[in-house]
Amino acid sequence: MALNLRKLGLPSFVLAGIILASAIFPLLVDMGSIVTSEFFDGIKDQGAPYCPGQSFYTRDVFLNVLDQYPEFGQTGSDDDSKREIAAFFAHVTHETGSLCKIEEDNKEVYCNEPKYDCIPGKSYYGRGPIQLTGNGNYKRSGDDLQFDGLNSPEQVAQDPVLSFRTALWFWKTNVHSVVNNGFGETIQAINPGEYCTKFGVEPDQNLSC
Repeated sequence: MALNLRKLGLPSFVLAGIILASAIFPLLVDMGSIVTSEFFDGIKDQGAPYCPGQSFYTRDVFLNVLDQYPEFGQTGSDDDSKREIAAFFAHVTHETGSLCKIEEDNKEVYCNEPKYDCIPGKSYYGRGPIQLTGNGNYKRSGDDLQFDGLNSPEQVAQDPVLSFRTALWFWKTNVHSVVNNGFGETIQAINPGEYCTKFGVEPDQNLSC
């Protein structure tokens, strides 16, 4: 049964505030009912047993970190929200080998943005659920999340909370705005033309979910 606010006898300015708030802040998708334990553990079950990510990546940490990223999976219709969540975990599954790897195998320095100093002895290879890569991304995420990304990039592979925060930071910064343009756009945002460049071809039309 629908609730008739006028029958509650609330002042008109309160009614107006409730209506305005409902327009600005629509009913949110219940993330816990979508990213269930079965869903999260199902990804892990596809990975190698006893790999580092098995105990590092947890559903509870992911859900707790979401409080700091209220726009994630909350844009558009319910289906749009589910598509974004699906796209995120598709990339996470790919990047980490089903939530198995905390760090990428290729331990290059990745000092690819000259305007940011690279610290001797530090490497900026992929770490975390989205495999944050490059000195620039470590610098910018460090500034936004208040950790020293250039001097201590290894923190992303040591702290599960920070690890998921950097993944969602990268998603918010680079991917969220294009997620409804098709899954292909999310691939471009995370690994822009990486394999097409190697093969000397241009990316084709967007893929769809």
